Amino acid sequence: MPLADVLVIMAHPDDPEFGAGATIARLAREGKKVVYVICTAGDKGSADRSMTPAKLVEIRMAEQRAAAKTLGVDDVVFLGHPDQALEADAELRKELVELIRRYRPELVITHSPYTRYIWWHRDHRKCGEAAMDAVFPYARDHMAYPDLLAKGLEPHKVNEVWLTGAEDANYKSDITGTFSQKIDAIKCHKSQVEEDFFQRLDRIKARASAAAEGEEFLMAEAFRRIEIPW
Repeated sequence: MPLADVLVIMAHPDDPEFGAGATIARLAREGKKVVYVICTAGDKGSADRSMTPAKLVEIRMAEQRAAAKTLGVDDVVFLGHPDQALEADAELRKELVELIRRYRPELVITHSPYTRYIWWHRDHRKCGEAAMDAVFPYARDHMAYPDLLAKGLEPHKVNEVWLTGAEDANYKSDITGTFSQKIDAIKCHKSQVEEDFFQRLDRIKARASAAAEGEEFLMAEAFRRIEIPW
């Protein structure tokens, strides 16, 4: 399995695009190898009463691959956990540690597990929590998961984590040149984009402009950037 510079660990198909799509496109343009890890199957994300979970999974996997290709992402890994039932438990944590040790990224982008209030999906919080634990200390420590070490998966130290949806963002990513790619990628998620998408697009643009306030660039995505010194 080839290495990656950036591992994007998100709860559902479409979360990478909405949360960090333009930044992902910028990193890919800069020559970074980017890999997605999608934790759930997205099997409940539909208001269509005629839709079945199995059919929805197929649709959303195809949409996610198309969106990833639009942004220049190299690969997509689907873990397939049930939508709305993600847990930051030993199973998920070990899966993420194994992927971190396989791909050996410098940067992990994931959900903030600390965001408050109901609008933030529970799966997002659990994904972020498990990813943070996997990054530190489990992926780093050789005595964690000796069976992974026996498989040749050596410990790996991630240098940085960028959290999407953070209330205390401290890093603004310049997306002026890649915002349109983000929108093109979001449009790939046809099962998730409502008919009023173009009205929502105005809100997405407004948020990107507001995030760049005080900077020399015009549009931004904001993250909580955590550098890991140990």
